[in-house]
Amino acid sequence: QVQLVESGGGLVQPGGSLRLSCAASGFSFSFYAMSWHRQGPGKERELVASISIAGLATNYVDSIKGRFTISRDNTKNTVYLQMNSLQPEDTAVYYCNVQSGTRGFWGQGTQVTVSS
Repeated sequence: QVQLVESGGGLVQPGGSLRLSCAASGFSFSFYAMSWHRQGPGKERELVASISIAGLATNYVDSIKGRFTISRDNTKNTVYLQMNSLQPEDTAVYYCNVQSGTRGFWGQGTQVTVSS
């Protein structure tokens, strides 16, 4: 079955960096686009970044452009989110996602807290 396991979250001061990882299994990872989403306190879940099958095309929500970078390693079945210049408004649970037709699969999420 499809499994997505996020890791790398934690507490970081404003201006700091974190790298999130999402290890995928149970499907042919290299044949699927991947994405990262987040859900902040009292907010709806939002798409943050997406990456194409070979990693040649990426898309970002405006609020994180220039600060976050999505990447993937198809040899390790892993997608990453490098987050720099973190701000308190980036505090959220971060989830990775894969879509198969109309069905979406999610990991358990990893908490990112940006606070001094």
